[in-house]
Amino acid sequence: MSRDVLEIEGVSKKFGPLTAVDDVSLSIRENEFFALLGPSGCGKTTLLRMLAGFETPTRGRILLDGADVSRTPPNRRPVNLMFQSYALFPHMSVRANISYGLEMEGRPGSEIRSRVDEMLVTTQLGGLADRKPDQLSGGQKQRVALARALIKRPRVLLLDEPLGALDKKLRGDMQIELKRLQHEVGITFIVVTHDQEEALVMADRMAVLKDGRLLQCDTPHTVYEHPADAFVAGFIGVMNFAEGSVSGQGVKARDGSLITGSLPDEIANDAAAIAAVRPERIVLFPADDIANRTSGRVVALAYHGLDLQLHVKTPLADKPFLIRVTADTADRRPLAVGDTVDLGWSAADTRIFRH
Repeated sequence: MSRDVLEIEGVSKKFGPLTAVDDVSLSIRENEFFALLGPSGCGKTTLLRMLAGFETPTRGRILLDGADVSRTPPNRRPVNLMFQSYALFPHMSVRANISYGLEMEGRPGSEIRSRVDEMLVTTQLGGLADRKPDQLSGGQKQRVALARALIKRPRVLLLDEPLGALDKKLRGDMQIELKRLQHEVGITFIVVTHDQEEALVMADRMAVLKDGRLLQCDTPHTVYEHPADAFVAGFIGVMNFAEGSVSGQGVKARDGSLITGSLPDEIANDAAAIAAVRPERIVLFPADDIANRTSGRVVALAYHGLDLQLHVKTPLADKPFLIRVTADTADRRPLAVGDTVDLGWSAADTRIFRH
């Protein structure tokens, strides 16, 4: 088990009457790829700026390798921040951009050349060393910015929406590239993003924030499969919800049907609750032994290549349920808008939350 390199202890940040970060505590491990995730205004960027030293906590402590750095200036922390804009010097070559930080530290020329050559290989930029930023693609510019940040060998690298300027396909490629680089250089990465898929792909663990508060911190698999509450369930991936009240071992939906699943601890019978199920857990025309069943009318189809997303109006909720079926399943049993379908899912796939 890796030791903790960064500890955030009861950190809050206020701007006048506004509380941007509210009593957040986290431990981030050495060589971990950690994601701070949440909607706009949730406090993730403010928290990142406090880790970098650009903001000072109103309350709480930030420990780096056991030392309190809460009020240590940015230039005295072994931490680097990579901005979304990359902020490359347009008049400098790739090599000069990468070496800039070491030159400002007054490192010997032989050391700078050696470390830049090593970083060019690591980031696969060897053939582009003499180009200027305007001669590079978006992905290449991102790698230059990464190389410039990594060459100083920080204990922690902070990345603020690092893939936000890239198109969808390049983002997918660079997610894997970032993960490869992080593993190869062995540095703790902390990335801020609002993109759930990005966090699921890259992170070893993720923290989900809302209104400045930490809602859940765990592995992507646990957060996706076992969300802490209805907000996390709806924010991470796609989730179908049906409101109702607790009855026996499940939730009585508005049409009177019982959706069975594991209930939260100490929730009373008749208490308001929400039953939830992921689209990929729902099967069409289920077998008789499936616990939860309903039927509905297909109101829309969305073809995604690998799968087909069905929008099905059911009596369980005002909003249509989303169901993902494989392209093979769709080919074997073609469906059209207006068709009536039977749906089902197991009790184990139902998540139930307090309303």
